[in-house]
Amino acid sequence: IIHKKPKAGGISAVGGTGSIYTHYSPDAPEFATLMSDFTKKDLPTLMSNLDLPNEPLPLWWTADFINSDPGTPGTPCTID
Repeated sequence: IIHKKPKAGGISAVGGTGSIYTHYSPDAPEFATLMSDFTKKDLPTLMSNLDLPNEPLPLWWTADFINSDPGTPGTPCTID
């Protein structure tokens, strides 16, 4: 898991813009719910919607999660 944050005053976290990248292991506790929901709920739905319910995931595939909670960095994103 890579958390990308724009540099101070920036609006984009793409490469080459001075963004701050923080790396987390896939089992990082602060992302446990996100990972569980994504792998057990969202991915099966996505694969089914693509008419690929019984196919393995591609070897190289990324997913972006946009944090809409302006809370403390490194804490779970809460959705009310």
